[in-house]
Amino acid sequence: MYKASISDKNYQVNISKDKITVDDKSFEWDIAKIDDRLFHIIKDDTAYRAEILSVDKKEKVVLIKLNGKKIEVSLQDKLDLLLEKLGLDNLADAQVNDIKAPMPGLILEINVKEGDEVNKGDTIMILEAMKMENVLKSPGDGVIKAIKVSKGDSVEKNQVLVQF
Repeated sequence: MYKASISDKNYQVNISKDKITVDDKSFEWDIAKIDDRLFHIIKDDTAYRAEILSVDKKEKVVLIKLNGKKIEVSLQDKLDLLLEKLGLDNLADAQVNDIKAPMPGLILEINVKEGDEVNKGDTIMILEAMKMENVLKSPGDGVIKAIKVSKGDSVEKNQVLVQF
C-alpha cells in the first residue's frame, strides 16, 4: 500500500501482481515507455504524455509533466505510513542542539566562532584521536551559540564541544 499526494489531495494506491487500485477502485491503463523519462499513457480512451522531470529519492517526491502541466507527487510507502501512525515520522527533522566528542582526543583546529551560521556538512573542528584526524561536521543548519573547547584542549568521549 502507498499513499500518493497531489496538490493536497491524497490517494491510497495498492499494487498487486495483476492489478492496481486507487482509492479501492480498479485503475485500468495502458502505458508505453518511450525512453527513460518519457511515457505514453492511455486511460479511459484519452492519451497522455508523461515526462519524469525529477525524482528526489530522499524526500520521495516525483515531478512529472503530464500533457504539458507540471505535477508534484509525494509518495509514502508502508514504512512511512507506519512511522506516521506511530508518531515517528519527523525524527529526521529533529533539531540537534550540540556536537559531542565521539571519542577522547585533542582539539587540533576550530573552524567556526560563536555567532557563525553553518550549513549541514560544514567542517566545525578537527579532533585528533589515536593519531588520526577526525573532521567533525555540522549535523544540520544552524547558528553556533557557544564553543565549549579551545584549540589544544584534551576532551573526553561525549564531552560537549559546540552548542547550537
